[in-house]
Amino acid sequence: MLGVISAGIAPGLALLSYFYLKDRYDSEPITMVFRIFVFGAMLVFPIMFIQYVLEVENVFQSTLLNAFISTGLLEEFFKWFILFYTVYQHSEFDEHYDGIVYGASVSLGFATLENILFLIANGVEFAVGRALLPVSSHALFGVIMGFYLGKAKLSSKDAKKKWVFLALFIPFLLHGFYDYILLTRQKWLFYMLPFMIFLWWFGLRKVKLARQ
Repeated sequence: MLGVISAGIAPGLALLSYFYLKDRYDSEPITMVFRIFVFGAMLVFPIMFIQYVLEVENVFQSTLLNAFISTGLLEEFFKWFILFYTVYQHSEFDEHYDGIVYGASVSLGFATLENILFLIANGVEFAVGRALLPVSSHALFGVIMGFYLGKAKLSSKDAKKKWVFLALFIPFLLHGFYDYILLTRQKWLFYMLPFMIFLWWFGLRKVKLARQ
């Protein structure tokens, strides 16, 4: 059990450390980052419950709606909500890159607990695949969300609403595409590989822009 939990935690902590240590100016308080990580983990159970109800009631009968609404929108909205109402107004959020640290933190908190539960249920042999796909994709959705919240934080009053909206809309769109590729199950790896390359390129480009 200890090995499964370690395998579930390791990729999330490694990715969070990577994005945290790239903050070359005034690093965010580790207690604040950890708190947001825990908030992200706490989202797993209510989201799983809502998704279970939606599945049992057969609310979304198409693969497209399941991918974009039941998974993409639901998960990204709750993460966006946590960031907007616990971090965005906080005095520690005073640099563009801070959004990326907190966005990665809430997403990786969610991904880490989800990963642990999956490995407990299905076995540690899935650890590498989970690290390469769900955990890293959640991290990048959070990075992108945080990038746009950082833009909103430092923009004029007129531009804030646009950036806050994009902070939710773009991760939702990317997450929806990611899940749609998985749910179709037909040659999914053929589509997933270029999608993940694009996602890493897009996310790391946002990191570079925020650091500048």
